[in-house]
Amino acid sequence: MPRVRELELLRVVLPYGRRVESLLVKLTEHGGMTGWGELVDAPDEPIDDAKALLDADWEHPDSAPGGHPAIDMACWDLWTRMRGVPLAHALGGSRTSLTATVRLGLNPTPEHLVTQVNQQVCGGYTHVTLDIRPGWDIEPVRAVRQAFPALTLAVDCHSSYTTDEQLVALDSYGIEVIERPFPLEDVGSHAALQDQVAAKVAVEGPLLEDYLTLRAARALILRPAAYPTLSDARRAHDRAAANGWDIVCAGGRGTGLARAAAVAIASLPGCTLPCDVTQPPRQAQIVDPAVGAAGGVVAVPFTQPGLGHDIDEVKARKLAREAFRV
Repeated sequence: MPRVRELELLRVVLPYGRRVESLLVKLTEHGGMTGWGELVDAPDEPIDDAKALLDADWEHPDSAPGGHPAIDMACWDLWTRMRGVPLAHALGGSRTSLTATVRLGLNPTPEHLVTQVNQQVCGGYTHVTLDIRPGWDIEPVRAVRQAFPALTLAVDCHSSYTTDEQLVALDSYGIEVIERPFPLEDVGSHAALQDQVAAKVAVEGPLLEDYLTLRAARALILRPAAYPTLSDARRAHDRAAANGWDIVCAGGRGTGLARAAAVAIASLPGCTLPCDVTQPPRQAQIVDPAVGAAGGVVAVPFTQPGLGHDIDEVKARKLAREAFRV
């Protein structure tokens, strides 16, 4: 039974992109074993949840006090490390490697986009997800499809469409998945689009039951960090898979800890679409080995307990803007 004697919160500044902040949680039990968790863009420090966990008796992470995502992840990491089992195995995962997708943003020209896709294909990727918007959709997708007839393509619309004409037209280019075409609350537009296209319409999870009822999509974008606990993420996976949906697991940004948990969730049997857990930049990560893809494949750590990665605490503390001990 884990008994946490110390909990440390570190707010770190991520050394890439918009330099957002990430909240790290380190748990230490009375025997000296540790567990780590992370939440990117955490609005505040979960001091009350942290205090509730100290010296509390809990047999399983689901029964641990609190409910903050970073603390829950740390509880899972500690609990599985103490039992000598990988987090992926404890959650019900079975795969030792995952096919990854690479996301490519908006480009100056279709020709420049084709060059970027070529670089990724040469690096081993067999699946590419293209960001699209109204006015940047048919032409870039056509250019990529003509250059790479056999490449598996998905598009991410970032909820930017209000009508479906262009999205229906994209279906002729053999798109596998259309992610987030409309605002999430517009279930009806998603349903109408799904009725017209062979591609799978993919949505995020907050309104999953509404989408299942109306058959308004055929794929779930599963982001573990969007759920209070990893068990909640697993339940969303189970619900979608039981209804025949495909699932793409997407990790958060951060220092690598959140991505490591996303890899564990992505190893679940229902996560049938290529995962999106190949970032952040390796040089910004505090985990060893770094979380990322090699040749378009992400390894699942099934021989190491917990998250399956060593933590570079020195680097974490260098990145920390502030730290609290509870």
